[in-house]
Amino acid sequence: MVRAVADVLPGVRRVTLDAAGVGHVHCYLLRGPTGWTLVDTGLGAPGAGAAWREVIGGLDAPLERVVITHMHVDHVGAAAHVAPLSAGPVLEGRLDRQQSDAAYGDGGWPGLLRRHFVDNGLPEREAAAAEASWRAMAGLARPAPTEPLEPGDLVDGWEVLLLPGHADGHIGLLRDGVLVGGDVLLRDITPTIGVWPRCEPDPLAGYLETLERIAELAPRVVLPGHGEPVEDPAGRARETAAHHRARLDEAAAALAPEPRTAAEVSREIWPGDLDPAGRSLAVAEALAHLERLVREGRARGVHGPDGRRRFSPRP
Repeated sequence: MVRAVADVLPGVRRVTLDAAGVGHVHCYLLRGPTGWTLVDTGLGAPGAGAAWREVIGGLDAPLERVVITHMHVDHVGAAAHVAPLSAGPVLEGRLDRQQSDAAYGDGGWPGLLRRHFVDNGLPEREAAAAEASWRAMAGLARPAPTEPLEPGDLVDGWEVLLLPGHADGHIGLLRDGVLVGGDVLLRDITPTIGVWPRCEPDPLAGYLETLERIAELAPRVVLPGHGEPVEDPAGRARETAAHHRARLDEAAAALAPEPRTAAEVSREIWPGDLDPAGRSLAVAEALAHLERLVREGRARGVHGPDGRRRFSPRP
């Protein structure tokens, strides 16, 4: 389950874990004056507790707290396994905690997702397959009770930043030009920006603002949840923003005089055969770009008599 443990910067240790669906996830141990802070926990898969006991048992000082960057299962999933190993609390952004409770609290979230995908054009059979896939993934989430973090808080000298987009309540930790960034900025791919039930209806607007903020802050390195460190964060933020502007143009070009659903637009942008989870992610991301087009005055969005949301170009 633990692929590698490596010191990537003075006082920063990266723990790389297997993560079904995305290959791997990085969690980070940050050395402070009296102990360590763990950022993110990986999946709550069988064996997660034993793996973390071994990693934490090898530290030269106590684990004093755990910080969750965002509520996706590959980042929050093993929180309940790690919490008993920490001398202090599990910390999480206030909004992120609310959405984590909604996603994992009562088991109903995958069903909401199925309805969301149907309402945005996926056939019932594909939506049901997506629901099953997301239900299996949610089964790997073992959240723990958390204490809230607010933007501007300090965690053992690291400043809490609110960095919405990939998740509404996504946070990062910044100190001395190092941003422990979760999934906010990745070196070789772009994080999914999608519209989900009971979440921000225009997440791309927030993400473009986040990218602008990172470009202005210009940290010297971002330590991401996946892939290698981002060594030119300002440049990569500008590249990622340009990618989304190009994707907005693609989404606009995929519209026709006859209104189209996000699922139909997703097949224009990502025409290949995708597994159920992959197609549902494509629908969510297409929807984020379509909703941004509506707010930019480049498209119209309406709910039809069948309840499905459709989009058409605005002259």
